[in-house]
Amino acid sequence: MSHTGVQMPQRGRTSVIEPRTTADRADRELLTAEEVAALLGIGVDWVWEQARKGRIPHIRLGRFRRFRRQAIEEWLEAIEISVGHDRARR
Repeated sequence: MSHTGVQMPQRGRTSVIEPRTTADRADRELLTAEEVAALLGIGVDWVWEQARKGRIPHIRLGRFRRFRRQAIEEWLEAIEISVGHDRARR
């Protein structure tokens, strides 16, 4: 504690703000390219290529790329083609 009676953060330690609910954690969950590939049932190379081309939502953290689960799910809904709509285009 400091001389003012306030507990000071320890040097070299970072504090983490935890989401309040499980739903909040799921909304903020960051996935790796490997996890996205497994989620979509496709190869990891495809995920990396789409991220590089800006076709799949991702976050750049320095040299790393991560994928927010909620953004991936919303992206899937946006690109989903309904059966009736697909047949009308043919």
